[in-house]
Amino acid sequence: MFKNLIVYRLGEGWTASLEQLEAALDKARYVECGASQEKATGWIEPRGEAHGPLVESVGGQWILKFMIEVKAVPGSVLNRKAKERAAQIEQTTGRKPGKKEVKEIKEEVKQTLLPMAFSKQGSVLVWIDMNARLMLVDASSQGRADEVVTALVKELEGFAVALVDTQISPVAAMADWLTTQEPPAGFNIEQECELKATDESKAVVRYARHPLDNDEVKQHIAQGKLPTKLALTWDDRVSFMLTEGMQIKKVSFQDVVFEGKSADDGGFDADVAIATGELCQLLPDLIQALGGEAVRPSLAPAPDAPPSAAATVAAAVGVDDDEGPPF
Repeated sequence: MFKNLIVYRLGEGWTASLEQLEAALDKARYVECGASQEKATGWIEPRGEAHGPLVESVGGQWILKFMIEVKAVPGSVLNRKAKERAAQIEQTTGRKPGKKEVKEIKEEVKQTLLPMAFSKQGSVLVWIDMNARLMLVDASSQGRADEVVTALVKELEGFAVALVDTQISPVAAMADWLTTQEPPAGFNIEQECELKATDESKAVVRYARHPLDNDEVKQHIAQGKLPTKLALTWDDRVSFMLTEGMQIKKVSFQDVVFEGKSADDGGFDADVAIATGELCQLLPDLIQALGGEAVRPSLAPAPDAPPSAAATVAAAVGVDDDEGPPF
């Protein structure tokens, strides 16, 4: 159910009941793009049943779903049509349109082409754990997650979140685990990672389906290449890719998780229960493996205090937001 998770800490000041959250999101239900509309966003039923609730509660875990629709006119088509329109103006008036007028022509052409443009839709799952005061956004990039958070801040009074930060940065921890070949208790290092240089070369080395317990990996780290992605397995139950930005990607559940469950146990509720049940145990262990949670922004150190390890290493490596096309 969840594939790429970005973890947030809920602000202490925000509390809401299931009914209050439902009422707030209902005011921002998703409505498809109009004929000349480029983008539409809003909340849809997580269970996929029309006119159903926008917030599903399974075992006390709240699940939401955010829809994003984008209509785009290909740049090549837009430029060709705009040039044709500009040429017509020059032919009829003898005057070549200036830069400002060309920009206006492009906008006019785009509005005429949008009704014929195909739309792309994509959805983002959101999981709120009120007991743990965590929110997880199933987004492949930070940019996509930011869009969801912005919508929630706009729609929910007093809502605030901050990315979970840890005492030890994921980069520093992953470098130590690979160098010593001693992952934290309960975790195993798998055969995939990415190492990135912090110097001007920005050199990148990627391993896939390759043992990482060798001198070559240690040498890359000794030469200044830092791990930005590392495949791990927790408790032989959940496999995932940890990134330098504390994102949990490529989540997959091992067969042992489904033992004792029949095919009839499938469906939305079972999927949510299994996924949240496993991840509720994995997350505290992962945060602990990274030295525990850092001081929240509201309790941040004084301005003259040294930056956290996470901030220092992330700045050196350059956190990579791998957002590509809309979907």
